[in-house]
Amino acid sequence: MFVSKSVQIGNKTLTIETGKLARQADGAVTVRYGDTMVLVTAVASQEAREDIDFFPLSVEYREKTYAAGKIPGGFFKREGRPSEKEILSARLIDRPIRPLFPDNFKSETQIIATIISMDKGNDADVLAAVGASTALGISDIPFEGPIASVRVGKLDGQLIVNPTISDIDKCSIEFIVAGSEDSIVMVEGEAKEISEAEMLEAIKFAHEEIKKIIALQKELISEVGKPKREIEDVEYPDNIEKNVEKISLKKLQDAILIQDKKERRDSIKEIKKEVQDQLAEEYPENEGLIAELLYDLENKETRSMMLKKSIRLDGRKPDEIRDITCEVGYLPRTHGSAIFTRGQTQSLGTTTLGTRLDEQLIDALEGTSYKKYMLHYNFPPFSTGEAKPMRGTSRREIGHGNLAERALKPVLPQDNTFPYTIRIVSDVLESNGSSSMATVCSGSLSLMDAGVPVKSAVAGIAMGLIKEDKDIMILSDILGDEDHLGDMDFKVAGTKEGITAIQMDIKIKGISYEIMESALEKAKAGRLHILDVMDKTINEPRAELSQYAPRIQTIKVPMDKIGMVIGPSGKTIKKIIEETGVSIDIDDDGTTKIASEDVEAVNKAINIVNALVKDPEIGEYYKGTVKKVTNFGAFVEILPGKEGLIHISEIDIARTNNVTDVLNVGDLVDVIVKKIDAEGKIGLSRKEYLLKNKQEQNQN
Repeated sequence: MFVSKSVQIGNKTLTIETGKLARQADGAVTVRYGDTMVLVTAVASQEAREDIDFFPLSVEYREKTYAAGKIPGGFFKREGRPSEKEILSARLIDRPIRPLFPDNFKSETQIIATIISMDKGNDADVLAAVGASTALGISDIPFEGPIASVRVGKLDGQLIVNPTISDIDKCSIEFIVAGSEDSIVMVEGEAKEISEAEMLEAIKFAHEEIKKIIALQKELISEVGKPKREIEDVEYPDNIEKNVEKISLKKLQDAILIQDKKERRDSIKEIKKEVQDQLAEEYPENEGLIAELLYDLENKETRSMMLKKSIRLDGRKPDEIRDITCEVGYLPRTHGSAIFTRGQTQSLGTTTLGTRLDEQLIDALEGTSYKKYMLHYNFPPFSTGEAKPMRGTSRREIGHGNLAERALKPVLPQDNTFPYTIRIVSDVLESNGSSSMATVCSGSLSLMDAGVPVKSAVAGIAMGLIKEDKDIMILSDILGDEDHLGDMDFKVAGTKEGITAIQMDIKIKGISYEIMESALEKAKAGRLHILDVMDKTINEPRAELSQYAPRIQTIKVPMDKIGMVIGPSGKTIKKIIEETGVSIDIDDDGTTKIASEDVEAVNKAINIVNALVKDPEIGEYYKGTVKKVTNFGAFVEILPGKEGLIHISEIDIARTNNVTDVLNVGDLVDVIVKKIDAEGKIGLSRKEYLLKNKQEQNQN
């Protein structure tokens, strides 16, 4: 049955339809906003997987180039592997829906969002999240939704919902907020140093729009929703839970008090093996179930210890930050480097400066653009003491890198004052909690070490939450295990002035604004503490760039002289590059950037370009080259492409009978510009130069 529902969101209509496309999927909808449309399908296998202890959910977000009237580039002329934009959008769908499936649901579940129309103004990522929730809602797949997502911006001091792609760059806030009818479940975005109060205001504003979309989903689900499939309860062998607890409880309680991560993990592994060995005969082929019961018991005891005794896994107080050490200039040949270590989390950050030729080409549905700032995050397996195959960049690495990139972007200098391409790389060398926030810190330090004139330092901190009914503990600077067993992962990055980026994931159905406000205040205190430590290492950018960084000088070429610098078929500019070894980039408005690691080469190229575009002036001295000789004088090139005539009467102080007696083609000659007529013809005089030179010598 075809059904269509619409609601006004911001200044456009959001429409959800079902019953026309992809009808063999368990649930399928199209979501339209403006002329952007996304088809979202939800399918789950009928048989549950018994070989796993996790929920096998996969989310794919794929853009079709036909959606924007484009043909893919490359040899094959078809869409290839997902881009970073597609991966980040898939994560924005996955994160808010994943906690809303039943714990014992183990059927392979797949969400596919396909962008089928793109108006180049309205992004499809938030629409895809709405579609995923609706497709799951009308299907028979068990799902404790609905949820909805919106983008919120602040433009000219006013909060707006779903700003257009062109407006986003002008906004002081850009957050994607996902929520249920009652609370917020996910936030991600960036801001230009806003206060905690401003952030909460934006989230509350977004939530009001979310409620409208959820009401629309509920209306649609009530009309066409299928009954949810039943999930069989897990049947445990008699007394297995009691026996596991009897053997392991006291040992687990002792193990979770071990503060060192590796020792704690090793101890728990030993307990697991011991319990499995002792119960192997009574409960054969139940190793996986025993491991699952031990994991649940460990979580329960750890959370109880933290709530009742206010003791954290590493012995810290709830709002205490781990020990921090910072070092800059560690790598001798990079443009900027820093090591940031917080507890057992360590990031090696490097900054590399390049020219415009190093910018990244972005070929997106909304059009082609160039990116002059990049941050790449690497998470090798040795950082957690593991040995795993390395098969390219993971979705997690892309997501964490994007968050850190957003955090540092607001403090970077503008292109007109610092015309460099900037690449930051974070190699996570140790990880035990919030390596993305350590990346923000190491990246900020490496920028200063490189001499990039950033507005200020940026630091990040990850906050956690343990909540059991009314018992609540907010944790500052969480460990990896605290993140894993906790109910919230709330990352906040910013300067001393305000927030620059946030990412919040809630693992329970939602949290109150009071909890969120408290977490933000504690995050601010932690962030300021970290910034104080960083300032003791380096508190402002170095005065000079690294000797290994390229030097870029910007000059302005008159627009009517651009062709003269480039020359026919690029001949002139190629010659300058060959002679000096620099790179030259000329914009349509005449802005010319000349770059090289050799300062002298840059200056030489600037002199050549300036000479090309400079107009001769009467009375000025030039050293030129004789290009042509006639019986009435010699033509001399005094500037590239500019020639003047020395009449035979102006060649020498004494009378000259034949030009070739004094001047021949190829000779270098000193001249003064004597006149320039209305047609631009230049009259030169060697005689006046000689007289002037002779007069100066007599005076000396």
